[in-house]
Amino acid sequence: MNAAEAQAIARAFLPAHPLGNRYDYYYTRTKLRTDPLYPGVLAALRGTAAPLLDLGCGLGLLAHALRADGQALDYHGVDIDAAKIRRAVAIAQRSQLHGTRFDVVDLGQSWPEHRGSVAILDVLQYLQADVQAGLIRKAAGMLAPGAKLVIRSGLGDDSRRGRTSRVSDFLAHFSGWMQELPKSFPTRDSLQRQLDDAGLQATFSPLYGNTPFNNWLVVAGR
Repeated sequence: MNAAEAQAIARAFLPAHPLGNRYDYYYTRTKLRTDPLYPGVLAALRGTAAPLLDLGCGLGLLAHALRADGQALDYHGVDIDAAKIRRAVAIAQRSQLHGTRFDVVDLGQSWPEHRGSVAILDVLQYLQADVQAGLIRKAAGMLAPGAKLVIRSGLGDDSRRGRTSRVSDFLAHFSGWMQELPKSFPTRDSLQRQLDDAGLQATFSPLYGNTPFNNWLVVAGR
């Protein structure tokens, strides 16, 4: 995103008190400026009207980006990190972000009920391969007519980008930003097979931007 768009969204993550912790603000502003994730996901969801389930939502940044993009989809974000969910709820309430809700969910143990579109962004590598396949099947069953399954994931391979993605995700855990260690990076073939088995047609697009990571955007539907 350009600087003005990123700043407008990130401003919601400023602390309520002038002397409060500004980590979330600087994190979201930097992520919006450097990561091509949000422009890619916003483009994929434009034209859909179904409610969106964001699996692994973190601070709920996607909800803010959707509203800034003029997309009024009902939004439900879930994440394993209770501290992030508490902050997501507080920020959404303070920003009067209507049509949003957040819950703590461990996707390695259970999945919420939903009917609409589904976003799985930077989550799959934190799940075992069999759990990944089950989540894809569950998400496919959630899709309403015209809805989309939008996935952003680092894909496992022996390229320099693939190695960089693996190291980065391990560092995110050891720094304390991510609670979970990566467990299994999906390959393009394994992810394509899971989507085919779920009866979905998918497009794969590289989503590197100016980053060194092996990130891909996958958009699937019936």
